[in-house]
Amino acid sequence: MTSPPPRSGGRLTVVVADPCLGWLREQFEAALPAGTTVRWPDATDPDAVTATLGDADVLVSGTCPATMAAAGKRLRLVHAAGAGVDDIDVEALPPGTLVANTFHHEEAIAEYVVAATILLRRGFLRQDKALRLGTWEAPTYPGLLGEATVGFVGFGHIGTAAWQRLRSFGARGVAVTRRGGVDAVTEQLAWSGDMDDLSVLLEVSDVVVVSVPLTADTTSLIGATELGRMGESAVLVNVGRGPVVNEDALYAALRDGVIGGAALDVWYDYPADGQTGQPSRLPFHELPNTLMTPHSSGLARQTFVRRAEDITANIRRLAAGQRLSNIVAVAR
Repeated sequence: MTSPPPRSGGRLTVVVADPCLGWLREQFEAALPAGTTVRWPDATDPDAVTATLGDADVLVSGTCPATMAAAGKRLRLVHAAGAGVDDIDVEALPPGTLVANTFHHEEAIAEYVVAATILLRRGFLRQDKALRLGTWEAPTYPGLLGEATVGFVGFGHIGTAAWQRLRSFGARGVAVTRRGGVDAVTEQLAWSGDMDDLSVLLEVSDVVVVSVPLTADTTSLIGATELGRMGESAVLVNVGRGPVVNEDALYAALRDGVIGGAALDVWYDYPADGQTGQPSRLPFHELPNTLMTPHSSGLARQTFVRRAEDITANIRRLAAGQRLSNIVAVAR
């Protein structure tokens, strides 16, 4: 998408409000067009961010509620420093404002999917807890990954990268996506389909990897009925968005042994200050069959170096009036 000509002789004002980019400040600023004004407010303080937006052309943040959008009357680009843009109120932005995202988290998340799957299927979480109390727990002789069927709910960057690694163990893969169209032969999957095939996928999968984006259609996509279709030893790995899996239904399924376990890296509640707060109103932390991580699966050095390169490249394109990459929305 081609951007309109830059204001002020091409000099931009950029507000960076993503806490994961601060350590790259020197490299980030060096990659911007000459004369760019860059502000780094406290990303955990919405009021501080809002106060910097009055003359800003670009906001780098995965969060832009209506109050920020209203303050940013000159915004031309809101660039998330990740894939998710569900916390950006596109409708509240000035008309014509571009919304872009970036990826590069798929390799780190793929490693997490493999590690979490092995921890859960082999019972290592339970064994670790028992041995710390002096109990040498008898193994349950679980199967290896080479005997497992892995079902992917969503098969974009994350699903593809995770499958590349899991199939090296000899696993069998199946996938469903919102639009269908995944070439099962090319991707070396047993089969692929659309969301009409979700029930079948859940029934045949030993491991279910959720990476589909959160939309109105995918909220509570997996509820009590769907979890009931999974086997008692099956595990679920959610690296998409928490509410894709219904909160109450998931807790009950884990508590009651409807499914074998879950690795949850995405949640239902996030702390306002970025540091302290429970991830759910339900006591998932009491469940011995649940691996809990603080949305950290994609946090690797390479992830943010490459994201910063994407973002600064798009800002240079904006200044030059060139076509931007990874545009996901345009404010009307």
